[in-house]
Amino acid sequence: MSINMQELKKTDYEVYEAIVKEIERERNHLILIASENYASRAVLEALGSVFTNKYAEGYPEKRYYGGCEYADKVESLAINRAKELFGAEHVNVQPHSGTQANMAVYFSFLKPKDKILGMNLAHGGHLSHGATVNFSGVFYKSVFYGVNKDTGLIDYDEVRKLAKKHKPKMIVAGASAYSRILDFKAFSDIAKEVNALFLADIAHIAGLVAAGLHPSPVPYADFVTSTTHKTLKGPRGGMIMCKADYAKAIDKMIFPGIQGGPLVHVIAAKAVALKEALSNEFKEYQIQVVKNAKELSHELVNNGVRIISGGTDNHLMLIDLREKSITGKDAETVLDRAGITVNKNSIPYDDKPATITSGIRLGAPIVTSRKMKEPEMVTIARLISDVITNPNDSTVIQHVKDKVSSLCRSFPAYVDIEI
Repeated sequence: MSINMQELKKTDYEVYEAIVKEIERERNHLILIASENYASRAVLEALGSVFTNKYAEGYPEKRYYGGCEYADKVESLAINRAKELFGAEHVNVQPHSGTQANMAVYFSFLKPKDKILGMNLAHGGHLSHGATVNFSGVFYKSVFYGVNKDTGLIDYDEVRKLAKKHKPKMIVAGASAYSRILDFKAFSDIAKEVNALFLADIAHIAGLVAAGLHPSPVPYADFVTSTTHKTLKGPRGGMIMCKADYAKAIDKMIFPGIQGGPLVHVIAAKAVALKEALSNEFKEYQIQVVKNAKELSHELVNNGVRIISGGTDNHLMLIDLREKSITGKDAETVLDRAGITVNKNSIPYDDKPATITSGIRLGAPIVTSRKMKEPEMVTIARLISDVITNPNDSTVIQHVKDKVSSLCRSFPAYVDIEI
């Protein structure tokens, strides 16, 4: 049985055509964007279900609308599965995104102009950890830690010094472009020393944490936020895990505080993804993600490509392109011409603006979802190296594009979607 879009084709051909082209793009490109993944057929079916019709303001058994008995069921399933998966005391699965999950935590326990100590966006942090262009940097006073210029690693002694100097109300750990293990216990100890709350944002590494491949922050953090896509392989959305003492304030801030009715179809898809994450197959997948990322990183280094921090412990890596005399923007463009999708990304101490950058970020989740393994990572690393070393050679670009097409045919994606 295939997913059939014939009704959409008949009703709105323009939207149908855009979806078809997106399916073809995802099938025919090697996608190495670390924050993306391919959701399962089951997740997509739940996401496209009639639950999109349902308003369900409130929480299970405490709704402001009638007819919520089945909405209650899927939300309770999502909550209970997240608790089981991560060992959390309380879970809220209603946030529409990871940023809104972080917003709910801040709004619940911080006042305007309180200080946040978070990771510098330019060093691999996230917009919602205090960046000046984000609400978190507008409403709160931001102080940033980063990585050592020589090692590319977080210096926890420097984090401690900054915490003692600035006395933040909240310390945030988490990153969108940091390839090494995060020491959540160290962050927790520092937070306790300065009487700060501790928020761990595991949006990128949630799948690895669930599979036991990265230390969990749940025993150490007051709050743990996450997206439900990325390594967790679910629908786009967020969730909050916290100590039971904070549950009432968090729930009240999500609704009615910053969101209206929950997206029940998305919550249903979250429940499916969380069930999948409890399986042995999911753990094996995450193990392969890490193996693939390490192999990709290792082979890139062998091909003369510099990796920030020298390698990776998780699903991603940050590439320094300065020695290749190409910007991140240009590398993204030329790699796309060759059928390889990446994103430009600032590197620590970058002298180029975020619209240009000196780096690109690579991730292994999607190619692993396509069942690729270490031998394919060796091939992909060599193809990337060929392109960024010869960005103006059309013969090289075409050769790489042909190789990419062959790989994509050998490891197909979404073959059960009828277009």
